[in-house]
Amino acid sequence: MFDPTIYENLKVVFEGAVYDLDLDGQIVVVHRSDLIDLASMSRSYLIRFRMKDGRSWAELRLSAELLDMAGEKLEWRNVLPGCRLELVFGLTLRNPVTACKNIQDIMEQIWGRDTTIIQTLSFRYGDDGSRCHNEIGVIFERKIGESQVADIPDLLEHAVATLRQLEPYNMEE
Repeated sequence: MFDPTIYENLKVVFEGAVYDLDLDGQIVVVHRSDLIDLASMSRSYLIRFRMKDGRSWAELRLSAELLDMAGEKLEWRNVLPGCRLELVFGLTLRNPVTACKNIQDIMEQIWGRDTTIIQTLSFRYGDDGSRCHNEIGVIFERKIGESQVADIPDLLEHAVATLRQLEPYNMEE
């Protein structure tokens, strides 16, 4: 009998929880990807969603490396298997200097001051820089496993709350 890995179990739970929110009409799933990298023998899954009438998006990224999967399957005692989780939010800003400070405050209020929040700004060459794309990463420093499954609804609730708070800053046309 096939025994799924931590990665596969978490992926199924995340995907089901996100699609339940989509079915309830709270969000709209706009992209999904499930990849196996044969060069590094790693797995990655992402699912992107936005509010029904929103333009800002959230992307949940789950990944597992070869060492995690091999350690789990071969039951190595010196390897703590698990997955990496990252949430990324995206929106287009005008006046990024002011907006980014406000966004940082929102992110810290929702996710806590101990969570690593990284804002990455980009704009097209030739533009004046007054309008730019902001990708906001919420980085979880530790691996997650099946013992965190009960936290997934709260995590997604925080993601939806974050989208609601970020939407007024989105100036995409």
